[in-house]
Amino acid sequence: MGSQALNWIDGEWCPAAGGDGATGACFDPATGDKVGTFAEGTSADAEAAIAAAGRAFETTSWAHSPRLRAQVLLDFADRLSARRSEIEAMLTRVNGKLLRESAGELSASISELRYYAGLARNLFGRHTEIEEGCYSILAREAAGVAGIIVPWNAPITLLIRSLAPAMAAGCTSVIKTAHQTCLANDLVLKCLADVPGLPNGSVNCITESGSIVAETMVASLKVDVISFTGSGGVGKRIMAAAAGTLKCLSLELGGKAPSLVFPDCNRRKAVATITAAATVMAGQMCTAAARVLVHESIADELQTDFVAAFKQIVVGPGCEPSSQMGPLIDRNNRDRILRLIETAGDHGRLLVRGCAPDGRLAVGAFVTPTLAAIKDVDSPLIQDEIFGPFLVFETFADEAEAIARANATCYGLAASVWTADHARAKRVSHALRAGTVWINSYNRLFPEAETGGYRESGFGRLHGVEGLNDFLQTKHVYYETVG
Repeated sequence: MGSQALNWIDGEWCPAAGGDGATGACFDPATGDKVGTFAEGTSADAEAAIAAAGRAFETTSWAHSPRLRAQVLLDFADRLSARRSEIEAMLTRVNGKLLRESAGELSASISELRYYAGLARNLFGRHTEIEEGCYSILAREAAGVAGIIVPWNAPITLLIRSLAPAMAAGCTSVIKTAHQTCLANDLVLKCLADVPGLPNGSVNCITESGSIVAETMVASLKVDVISFTGSGGVGKRIMAAAAGTLKCLSLELGGKAPSLVFPDCNRRKAVATITAAATVMAGQMCTAAARVLVHESIADELQTDFVAAFKQIVVGPGCEPSSQMGPLIDRNNRDRILRLIETAGDHGRLLVRGCAPDGRLAVGAFVTPTLAAIKDVDSPLIQDEIFGPFLVFETFADEAEAIARANATCYGLAASVWTADHARAKRVSHALRAGTVWINSYNRLFPEAETGGYRESGFGRLHGVEGLNDFLQTKHVYYETVG
């Protein structure tokens, strides 16, 4: 029969509203097999969840009980840890990623919950005497109802990194999960559902294959915050739709992360790390390495090394220990990447040409990684987010050109710099228009350290102390004790 993900509204697990019990299917991208089903969310479900979240915020003590919120987050983390093997297996099944990538996602999520449990008890305001007998109190208060829209590429981490600070701040939440990976999200939220002290309706979740639930959340006057991770195009639509209510938005959008490689770096480490960063989750990660910019004095040597590294990547099902890269999320995305590869020769040279493997992998959404050498910085292969295992190889003559090329797209989410010169590393990292810059490393992300984008990679910050800001309001209370 397989698994089924139901909607979670006001403390109850329920099918889709409207009486027809509409369902959709979830598939294994490695095989195309049906894994289970989900209740297809409707606008009526969204309205019911928003109403439940509003009641929980207004009528329970949740927003005013930091110790309770901290304990709920800790209990959630413990229960997630107890079921992690089951959840990791399901995540690999419905997303296709490697089991070690799924394990990393669970570890990061558990750590995030525990981090924000600590911050829940440390939401301090300010108090000052303006003049004798006249005082100002600046209080930090929960913003209200938070709408959290979760993508499929890292569905557990990207759920928790918004939900944990929302809960820590005292907000109630309505979550919209991606249908492709909702079975994994369903297991995660069942670890939360029966935690003692969690008020009914304080966290709600709906799955849909379309956009009506998300559109209802964004347009609703009763939703105070939207936290979204996804493409720039959808982010712009959300921003436009939210204008009517002027709600707070936190948007982490697309990326085109450059890696700048200088001659004095550890070349072996740079090639191995950047190759892994370009193929992590089959390149379906907003911070994935998308461009490698190499100093012209070492370009030939590094190009040879990257070609060898890309050709050695073992593509296969995420559940197999020998696999180094899993499938894309579905065959439509596989075919999209294959079409792009067909036209890549018009923009430069294909150094390693990706393809759909034959044999037992032919039924899945597999594509081998591509490496292309491109000179024209205006090429769409440099300018556009590809969201697949496709790395562009570029060269530069000096530091100034490297910075100019790296900054030449509309994105600014992440970058890396590879050099043994500490002064250069500091200089270049400050010049790059990116929210995160790694020095001689890649994809090092922590609950304690904020991440987010510049320019069309979005705004707002996730993780860290600043991760709470989008879910909090500052209230000024003035009073006089004289007269």
